[in-house]
Amino acid sequence: MSLKETILEDIKNAMREKNKEKLATLRLISAEIKQVEVDQRIEMDDAAVTAVLVKMVKQRKESIEQFLKAERTDLVAQEEAELTVIMPYLPEQMKPEDIEAAISQAIESTGAVAMKDMGKVMAVLKPQLEGKADMGEVSKLLKAALNK
Repeated sequence: MSLKETILEDIKNAMREKNKEKLATLRLISAEIKQVEVDQRIEMDDAAVTAVLVKMVKQRKESIEQFLKAERTDLVAQEEAELTVIMPYLPEQMKPEDIEAAISQAIESTGAVAMKDMGKVMAVLKPQLEGKADMGEVSKLLKAALNK
């Protein structure tokens, strides 16, 4: 069963369980997937659905940060609830040491020695780590590794 089919099945289950919060978030996910499919005129595979979910998680985390600054705990709670529904659909997140090992391996395989080589290394890392790690964090770790 594809990720998209799993989400649609979970929408049906949430309706049966009358779980309004989970249902609302699952419908948001479904709407986002359909919007991308319509805009790009494609049928999304699991990798594309994962990319949409990663984007949604990033948006929620940024919103939480902003709401905390504004002391809007009600909105923080809502965003965190949505995150708890979205996260199980993403692949298991990599540990920091695994990310660092992948970065070291990518640097070695591309022969990168300076910041100018960062694009080459990220091109190798992105397919490996997309959805499994926060790419912003990967970028920071890569910069640190190339600046040594």
